Amino acid sequence: MPRPPKEYRIQDRAARLRLEVRGRPYWRFLSEGNYIGYRRGARKGTWVIKWAVDEEGKTYSSAGLGEADDVREADGRTILSYRQAFEKALERLEHQSKGEGAYLNPDITVRAAVTHYILDRDIRRSAQAGRVVRSDAHYKLHAHVLADKRIADIALRDISELDLRAWQKRLVLEKASSTQRLLNDFKAALNATYASHRKVLPGDLPMTVKYGLAIDTPAIPTARARDNQILSDEDIRKIVAAAVDIDEDFGRLVAVMAATGARFAQIRRMTVGDALLDQSRLMVPQSFKGHKKDSQPIRVAIGQDIADILKPVTSGRPNNAPLLERWLVKQITAVKWERYERGPWKTASEMTRSWNAAVKKAGLPQTTIPYTLRHSSIVRGLRVGLPIRLVAALHDTSVVMIERHYARWIVDGLDELAARAVIPMVG
Repeated sequence: MPRPPKEYRIQDRAARLRLEVRGRPYWRFLSEGNYIGYRRGARKGTWVIKWAVDEEGKTYSSAGLGEADDVREADGRTILSYRQAFEKALERLEHQSKGEGAYLNPDITVRAAVTHYILDRDIRRSAQAGRVVRSDAHYKLHAHVLADKRIADIALRDISELDLRAWQKRLVLEKASSTQRLLNDFKAALNATYASHRKVLPGDLPMTVKYGLAIDTPAIPTARARDNQILSDEDIRKIVAAAVDIDEDFGRLVAVMAATGARFAQIRRMTVGDALLDQSRLMVPQSFKGHKKDSQPIRVAIGQDIADILKPVTSGRPNNAPLLERWLVKQITAVKWERYERGPWKTASEMTRSWNAAVKKAGLPQTTIPYTLRHSSIVRGLRVGLPIRLVAALHDTSVVMIERHYARWIVDGLDELAARAVIPMVG
């Protein structure tokens, strides 16, 4: 595959205007074989996109997206900001990945099917995150399917259950749950390709995929939250205090995670307008998990302490600004880093170093993970006798998942409620 083009910081208007005028676009990576570009003209700039039209990435096609907002303000139609051009490029690539306008290929291989699926998943994940990211499927399928030539180079029309079973036996994954997720992605990739090429592929291919990728490993046991993942209220207060001492921005993040029990991916998308501090409420965005009937945020009650810790970052800021931000740093020398601007939290890994320091400062086991705050919040609701359906709704999950993972605390909570109904019967 040809060497990828050099990347430029075209997402910032100021940085774009410092680029030299030239006919060739300045490119930035979107996904495997796909790039968004900025062509710097003498009077104005324009956005373009290019994508690979063959599996080897030797041939590319390109198209214009619109004028850049260098001179005139973006209108979302013909004049686009980087974010608008980015979203338009993802939409264009999504059409490509679905085969719109593509020919039916009776010789399509597993490699091509999986590659198209990875592109589609990466595009959807990037659209959700608002930036270029790779999906979990990208890494799993590259490592375990595309890297295995014995399965990847088979034409779909020729694949058999024995081929898929043999591939399964070559897998080396520690957890049955990891194997199941990989199989689910592999099935989805093959079934999606069958749906778009069914006129030229064998009619029994879906059944071959279904039985060939039925998991061979023992059934996954019912999971449950471990005892050491449930913190007492006192330990929760300790780790929040430790986080605030280490860094105020990090402390606010941990405090909101503890108060809501929400996932990091939900909290990082919260805006200033989601903090209804005068009502002691936070509006937590729903996660991207599962099939949602609506996208209404979840109203979560908070205490005055959480409202007080959030007031400094809500006062005077626009409602659409990210609620929680942190200082971004750049390396000046081999041992010196310098703050240069504030920006929103992006990935959970950004809190790893501070979290480990907070755990140590709070005197908790080093095995304590951030997800402990979610587990503890769910168990707290069960222990005080909240209906299971309400606990599930407040934590953006299902009653089934609550019953599966927190059965012990449901029983304990019901026992406590039942004990309150006991009255003296004699005397």
